[in-house]
Amino acid sequence: MTMEMKDSGSVVLTAYHPHSPARIPSMEQRFVQDIPPSHSPTSRKSLPCCRRINRMLSNESAAPPAFSRSNSQASMDSTSMEDFWCEVESIKESSEDGSEEATLLEFKPADEGELEAEWLQDVGLSTLISGAEEEDGQALLSTLTRTQAAAVQKRYNTYTQTLRKKNKHTVRDVRDIFGTNDSSPTFETVPVSPVPSNGIQLPGQKPVWKSVSSNSCLDCGLDKGSPSITEELSYEVSFSESITVLPKTQERTKHQRFKKEDSALPKFIVRKSRFGLTEVGDLSPEDMKKIRYLSLIELTAFYDALGVELKRNRAERVRGRENGLFGVPLTILLENDQKKVPGIKVPLIFQKLLLKLEETGLETEGILRVPGSASRVKNLHQELEAKFYEDTFDWDQVRNNDAAGLLKMFIRELPSPLFTVEYLPAFIMLVEKISKIKLQLQALHLLIMLLPEANRDTAKAFLQFLKKVVANEGKNKMNLWNVSMIVAPNLFIYKGKRANQQEMQAAATTAHIVRLLIRYQDILWTVPSFLISQVRKMNEAAMSNSKRQLMFDKGVRKLLRRKTMERERPERPEGAVPPYLQSDIPEGVIRVYAPLHSKVSMAIQLNSQTKAKDILARFHCENSRGSSQNMRGQIQSLHEIGGNIGKHCLDPDAYMLDVYRANPQAEWVIKPKAS
Repeated sequence: MTMEMKDSGSVVLTAYHPHSPARIPSMEQRFVQDIPPSHSPTSRKSLPCCRRINRMLSNESAAPPAFSRSNSQASMDSTSMEDFWCEVESIKESSEDGSEEATLLEFKPADEGELEAEWLQDVGLSTLISGAEEEDGQALLSTLTRTQAAAVQKRYNTYTQTLRKKNKHTVRDVRDIFGTNDSSPTFETVPVSPVPSNGIQLPGQKPVWKSVSSNSCLDCGLDKGSPSITEELSYEVSFSESITVLPKTQERTKHQRFKKEDSALPKFIVRKSRFGLTEVGDLSPEDMKKIRYLSLIELTAFYDALGVELKRNRAERVRGRENGLFGVPLTILLENDQKKVPGIKVPLIFQKLLLKLEETGLETEGILRVPGSASRVKNLHQELEAKFYEDTFDWDQVRNNDAAGLLKMFIRELPSPLFTVEYLPAFIMLVEKISKIKLQLQALHLLIMLLPEANRDTAKAFLQFLKKVVANEGKNKMNLWNVSMIVAPNLFIYKGKRANQQEMQAAATTAHIVRLLIRYQDILWTVPSFLISQVRKMNEAAMSNSKRQLMFDKGVRKLLRRKTMERERPERPEGAVPPYLQSDIPEGVIRVYAPLHSKVSMAIQLNSQTKAKDILARFHCENSRGSSQNMRGQIQSLHEIGGNIGKHCLDPDAYMLDVYRANPQAEWVIKPKAS
């Protein structure tokens, strides 16, 4: 099954050049042609103030940030980036008056081959570097699609060729590792035909789809009078395998412009399979680690297929503060906060700032855009550091615009950007080099899957707040594009030697990225089912490898030899019932456990229409009077645990017979969904 591209024009692949430079146009060439005189930066009331931005561009006093134009679609129709540069000036003033601490990120030049080695480690294939026989690496390689395998092989070949040039230690050939005899090393790949999200192709069964409109995400800031394009999204086939190659005569038009109007963004319909949709928090941390491995491989394959170089930064690790609130790494903040509130996923100070703004600031005109008093924000910052954990800070004294300033300051002062130093260039390139919004969204989706857990959870909380701000546009006068322009410099202009020249040049680009993040956040925090399919296969391969290793144990081999002498193992005839269905429990019957209910277990006969929510409703009916006091008020969900998955909180619309057949060894437990 291929993904349908319903927007105007078609996706065209240009020839892939592995070392093509990802050039960012000079500042003087961008936006100038598109900005009316009335919107020129020189027409602003505070001209000297804005000219001070010049000093931010370069240590060598480079040209000012004229509203320049990108090679792709990073140019705007009938709009200026005035709000963006006003926010940049506000950030500059905050750093000059000492209210923000300067934590510089130093960049290391990458030696030839080092980036490939780091990439192999980041995707969980360090075994290819060390030469060790690791089961996890073997299991991962056995799940790759054609394009994913090609991406891995390309990086591994570059790495080995570089080491041979440097006359370093002998490098194992990939043919030696995987036992191939071809003249060129190849990785074994899984079939690229569509498979259900469970990772197992069921014989004779066709996938059944249910279209689910993501209106709750996509109607944000939508101009009701202007119809938007509607497109379908499918998670069943990897994005890189779904790209269609078309003749070069249909190549995309350069200098394509994107519009700021919300109605210009397509409305996407998510295709929901019989296995339902899976949110990021629905999987175990172990399985999410594998999702990250696969997402980086898939993102690399996706960029390769589009002929785009996937760039990443190499930053020296800078240790932030180990205590306090601002300038502390997210992981350390969460470790400290979890001592007070076990299981918390978003820092307490960040949650409190969001709550303050949601309670009193959503209807404030110009919220986020109108800066608070710099002196008040500085004093509040110091007072928070001293009183927050003692619960003696008076939140009633905080004005809404000052709270917004503290919120943005918290994001800027993170030692590492919320969207990570390593992949900020990839965020920029998805707009600079990819013209179709659908493809931009797919690349963005994979980048979100790549984020560390703390970053991803914090970013989700932030974007949910921004969505509420836009929903109150009628009163606060902040539409989607306004919010995106204000937030972009806080997320994508980070502290470091090269930040001034590179990241600030991408003003419209970064604002467009934030717009996509806000508009499509419900989609972006859903795990693509083809990745879940590969995780299931990884787990099955790992279990198979463990069993194979067990067979080499001396005692086990003796036992097998004796059993073989006693009887010859007959082959299972065609059409015979699989072993997992030959148990005492009849086919299609599962036993569901509910430890918080008065009736803790129940055998349930499944049919083709039984959904997870039906099982939940049955338990609720049976236990409506005798449920545990701890359970009342909590949202209960059905979980699939064990077998070929670690833990999977099921979509209420998941068809249970399909899930059961995909993972017959699983246990089924009703318990509260992790918040």
